Amino acid sequence: MFVPRCTGLLLRRCSSAPCPKHAVTPKLLRVREALEVQKPAGRDVKVQGWVRSVRSHKEVLFLHINDGSSLESLQVVADPRLESRELSFGSSVEVQGKLTESLHKKQNVELVAENIRVVGPCDPLAFPLIYNTRQSLEYLRQFPHLRCRTNSLSALLRIRSEATAAIHSFFRDNGYTHIHTPIITSNDCEGAGEVFEVEPANKQNKPDENPHFFNVPSFLTVSGQLHLEVMAGAFTKVFSFGPTFRADHSRTSKHLAEFYMVEAEISFIDRLQDIMQVMEDLFKKVTEMVLSRCPRDVELFHKYVAPGQKAKLEKMLNKQFITMSYTEAIEVLKQAPREFVYEPVWGQDIHSEHEKYLIEHCGEIPVFVYNYPYDLKPFYMRDNEDGDHHTVAAVDLLVPGVGELCGGSLREDRLDFLQTRLQRLGLEETYQWYTELRQFGSTPHGGFGMGFDRYLQCILGVENIRDIIPFPRFFRSCIL
Repeated sequence: MFVPRCTGLLLRRCSSAPCPKHAVTPKLLRVREALEVQKPAGRDVKVQGWVRSVRSHKEVLFLHINDGSSLESLQVVADPRLESRELSFGSSVEVQGKLTESLHKKQNVELVAENIRVVGPCDPLAFPLIYNTRQSLEYLRQFPHLRCRTNSLSALLRIRSEATAAIHSFFRDNGYTHIHTPIITSNDCEGAGEVFEVEPANKQNKPDENPHFFNVPSFLTVSGQLHLEVMAGAFTKVFSFGPTFRADHSRTSKHLAEFYMVEAEISFIDRLQDIMQVMEDLFKKVTEMVLSRCPRDVELFHKYVAPGQKAKLEKMLNKQFITMSYTEAIEVLKQAPREFVYEPVWGQDIHSEHEKYLIEHCGEIPVFVYNYPYDLKPFYMRDNEDGDHHTVAAVDLLVPGVGELCGGSLREDRLDFLQTRLQRLGLEETYQWYTELRQFGSTPHGGFGMGFDRYLQCILGVENIRDIIPFPRFFRSCIL
């Protein structure tokens, strides 16, 4: 017969109701909080969550409950008479009982149940997630509405949450002001035309009215940079962190149509090295915070998803990032003992295969490539005025496993240079407001953007970016 391991009122049916004066209201704890209790001593608690496993024996019933607050589940020990048909893998439950020290080495505490209430039943035969089976990330992509119930995706989402908090903490501690840049904009910051136009689904314009809802063509933002530059005219350090959108037809493991960007802009700087230092500090300090705050979640990826990634990450954190000019990078690629699909030529883009080789050449340490050809980069990047190799003060950070992670530049703060280039591109009228920023108290300034999802790919070793974001949007796919 089952005997509780605490003082033991489990399923006891008393002939008289307890005295209200002595009734105990159980404290609602998250699973993580329950697991961290040092001296449980039979505390009356209540836990809510989802059943990860059910093991029913003749004399005892074991459950494992998880509520997303930790990788580890809480073991529940109960009298078999508390089991019901609705209690199954995947069902949501509320369990009341006494928190006690566990006799098993794998957990410090367990919950001896006095009452188990099934809040939402789950048919385990129809449930796509299979009990006690590790399913691939690729398989789980089919179920964006359910995959957060798995260890891998719940661990990822806790890491995303901690990394988000760490990024905000980094910028706050370094004197930056957080700016909410707009999602809808009339500017195509990158100038590549890969924008999603925004218009009402049901247009109700009269024949003589402007056809655009905002009177001008409007788009989902590809970058908050230009808006941050506006703010950098009043604040010396600003940053934004939010979704950005690219109408990119790529289906690679590194591209999404909707992704998250961290962007920063700094006034009163005129050295590209200063921007590079902020990029390196951001990467290292945020990663250190993530590793300290959710070590077990990160360990899951380093152990089961990307074996060997832990050592690679430690190398990235302990070594100073390498710097290399674009011109030097092209020479390294030309001398490489291999053939590339795209021949490395000065004045042409550095492709993914080139990025991968440059990182290998640098010993799998992140590398800054700076001073790109003038004609490759957008109008707002500062002209280096360097003769035959005409370049701009732009920089990309390349990291192992991902390639380009960050991109930044000094901005062209000289009005005559900016106006000349805008005239050449036929954009002078469109960006009249931008040139005015250079007329009213302008300063030398610069900034950068970091792809948040690619950053997580890099530190966790996840191959496909679609497994890094809860609801991936990419060409030909917008599930949910």
